[in-house]
Amino acid sequence: MTDTIISIIVMATVTALLRFLPFMIFRGSKKTPDFISYLGKALPFAIIGMLVVFCLKSVDFKGGVHGLPEIISILLIVLIHWWKKNTILSILTGTISYVVIVNFIV
Repeated sequence: MTDTIISIIVMATVTALLRFLPFMIFRGSKKTPDFISYLGKALPFAIIGMLVVFCLKSVDFKGGVHGLPEIISILLIVLIHWWKKNTILSILTGTISYVVIVNFIV
């Protein structure tokens, strides 16, 4: 029981430190370095790309349903995001459509 509490305290402390560290380093009127600004613009797209690759790496496009649930869900995500420009809405739509297709249609 004590090990669990100590683990939780350590994890909470490290998480809080990682969240507050950028504000402590770049506080005040200091200009944020160009490299950090670049990372802030480039990394979200890189992370989304890696998530797409990770999610599609085990899809069997040659057998079964040929990856149709994944393809339909990705198309819905792209269309909803293009139409509404709302990331949360597009991700929720894709997730819900995938779950419905896999559980009730296929």
